Amino acid sequence: MKKILLIRTSSIGDIVLTTPVVRAIKQQTDYELHVLTKKQYSGIYHANSHVDKVHSFSKNITECLTGLKNEKFDIIIDLQKNLRSYQLKRKLKIKSYSFPKLNIEKWLLVNLNINKLPDEHIVDRYFKAVESLGITNDGKGLEYFIPSRDEVVPENIDPRLKDGYISFVIGGRHQTKILPSEKAALIIAKIKMPVVLLGGTDDKERGEEILKLAPNSDIFNTCGALSINQSASVVKQSDVIITNDTGLMHIAAALNKPIVSIWGNTVPEFGMYPYMPENMSSYFISEVEGLRCRPCSKLGYQKCPKKHFKCMMDQDVDAIKESVKKFL
Repeated sequence: MKKILLIRTSSIGDIVLTTPVVRAIKQQTDYELHVLTKKQYSGIYHANSHVDKVHSFSKNITECLTGLKNEKFDIIIDLQKNLRSYQLKRKLKIKSYSFPKLNIEKWLLVNLNINKLPDEHIVDRYFKAVESLGITNDGKGLEYFIPSRDEVVPENIDPRLKDGYISFVIGGRHQTKILPSEKAALIIAKIKMPVVLLGGTDDKERGEEILKLAPNSDIFNTCGALSINQSASVVKQSDVIITNDTGLMHIAAALNKPIVSIWGNTVPEFGMYPYMPENMSSYFISEVEGLRCRPCSKLGYQKCPKKHFKCMMDQDVDAIKESVKKFL
């Protein structure tokens, strides 16, 4: 049987965004599908029923080199497209396909405020890597598979969650993509429902700040207490998700949940907004438009370069509240 190696080494959201391509390869071809990723994210692909084998590495992609050579792949689909994946492809010497990463277009938008980016989601750009193989987008959206051992019973967090709740993803890799605690607390104070705060260990203190700033609300800080799959289970059972531009936003889209997506220094034009082709009315994008300094980066910073952080501090709390209300 012929074999394909798909490369996507990081991160959580980006890996979730590859799932339509993964599904299409498996359902539209006879290839055996292998994927290569970082060890810390390998569980996402291990749980994916469309993946035949997962190869992972801790620090250096060449850790897998011998094993990958032994597999004798026929084709490489490179959905990472960086120096690391380029070096691996040179060593494997196998025919490979990739996608338009649009780094020049992103640079123009960030540095010169000139938008030459196509009106196209990154998922659709990913499919350009496989179009010559006759593989097409089935339009069914993203997938995320939660192992049964990681399913969470919300009432075990608190009995008040039994009758419904909202999940609020308060973290993010870069500070300039994170809604400040005081703004999050203002939103929660306007919502008359229990709210579960989701995030990693680094977000636990921020969660406690939100609790103090909204003392009369039913808030449950699970940051640092749940794995990514357990957090996904909480998201799956939520009524609505409020989230920064981060990995759990894409997981929420994969689980077809109503999403209120809050954008700071980055912009949806980069093509990374919630991908929900079958239900595009199920998400609302909240962003501060008209700021000349936005986007200031295609990724993010630890502090606002202009020191005013208007892209988050000027978020319309009432508009966010109304969008949540509409989804409820």
